Amino acid sequence: MSDKQLATIAVRTGIDVDSQYNAIVPPIYLTSTYSFPALGELPQYDYSRSGNPTRNTLADALSDMEGGAGGVVTSCGTAAMNLLVSALLGPNDLLIAPHDCYGGSYRLFNTRAQKGDFKVLFIDQSDPEALTVAFAQKPTLLWLETPSNPLVRVIDISAICQQAQTVGCQVAVDNTFLSPLLQQPLSLGADFVVHSTTKYINGHSDVVGGVLIAKDQAAAENLSWWANCIGATGAPFDAYLTLRGLRTLAPRMRMHEENGAAVLAYLQQQPLVGTIYHPSLPTHAGHEIAKRQQRGFGSMMSFEFAGSYQQLELFVKTLQLFSLAESLGGTESLIAHPASMTHRAMTDDEQRAAGISTSLLRLSVGLEDSRDLIADLMQAFVAAEAIC
Repeated sequence: MSDKQLATIAVRTGIDVDSQYNAIVPPIYLTSTYSFPALGELPQYDYSRSGNPTRNTLADALSDMEGGAGGVVTSCGTAAMNLLVSALLGPNDLLIAPHDCYGGSYRLFNTRAQKGDFKVLFIDQSDPEALTVAFAQKPTLLWLETPSNPLVRVIDISAICQQAQTVGCQVAVDNTFLSPLLQQPLSLGADFVVHSTTKYINGHSDVVGGVLIAKDQAAAENLSWWANCIGATGAPFDAYLTLRGLRTLAPRMRMHEENGAAVLAYLQQQPLVGTIYHPSLPTHAGHEIAKRQQRGFGSMMSFEFAGSYQQLELFVKTLQLFSLAESLGGTESLIAHPASMTHRAMTDDEQRAAGISTSLLRLSVGLEDSRDLIADLMQAFVAAEAIC
C-alpha cells in the first residue's frame, strides 16, 4: 500500500515505468495473447481475459487508493456486482440489500435470486429493527450503497460492519457516488468496495467500466480467478481511457463539489422545489454520519418537484445545460427522472416503498460555470411557473 496522498496515487500510478522506450505515459497493451518463453514455462501474462498490463495498472491504482489488497477491473459496474455474488454466494446463501438501491443493482440481485442462484432480502438499512431481523437470518453478504442512488441516503458503514461481523457476514459497499477521494469503505470495516468507473473515476462519459476491490489478498485472488472464469474483465482500451480520467479525479471532484454547493443553495430558494436530498444539509438524516465517514458531501442530489407533473415535464424539457440522461459523474451536468429511467425495473409498489416518487428528480452537477448552471435552472423554473 502506498504512503502517498490519494491525488498523487491517481496521477502517478504507471507513470515513467516503461523500461523499453522510457515513455512517461504507460502504453496501451491491446494484445489478446502473449508468447510463452518455452514449453512448460508460464509467462506473467498468457491471455488478456485473465491478465493485461493496462488493466492491471488501473486495478493497482484504484486498489491503492481504496486501501485494498487487490482488485479486478470489469466491463461495467454491474459486471463487478455480478462477479462478487458469483464468487461469494450459492443457492443457500442470503444477500441483504437496500430497498432503495440503484435500479440496476435491484434488477441483478432480484433476477438472480428468482433463478435460485442465491436468496435476497431488500430492507431499509437505516432501520435498526429491520437490520436486527435480517442479521438473525445469518446472511453471507450485505450490500451497502452509501450515499444511495437516487435519494442520497447515508448509512453508518462502521456500525453496520461491526454488526455484520458478529454473524460472520461480509460487507460490500458501492462507493460510486463519492469515489475513493471522498470515502474509503475498507478503512471503515467493509470487506469489498465496488465502483462503476463509468462515473466519477473516468469522469468523461465516454467509457463504461467497473472495479471490485478486496480488503485481503486471499479474497482478491479469489475474485481474479472468478473474473477469468466468467469473463468479467474489462477491455484494455477502456482501462486506458479510465486511467487517463483518473489522473484528473482530484481537481474534478473539488469543482464538482463547489458547483454542487452553489446549485444546492439556489434550489433551496425555489418555490417549485420541495424536499431536497443532500447530506450537506443539517436536516438530512445522515448529515452527522456523512461528516464522520466522508471527506466531502459530493455533488449528487435529488429533489421533489413541488409543481404538477405537466410543470415537471416542461421544466426538464426547457433545461439546456442539464441533459436528460442516465448515468452521472461526468464533466457535463445531467438530470434524471428515476421513476421512469434509472429505477424503472422496480414495480410501482417497490418504488413507493423505496421513497421514489414520480416527482423526484436527480441532478449530477458537472463542471460548467456554476453561474451558467444556475441561470439555466432559473429560466426552466420560470417557464414551469408560467403554466401553473
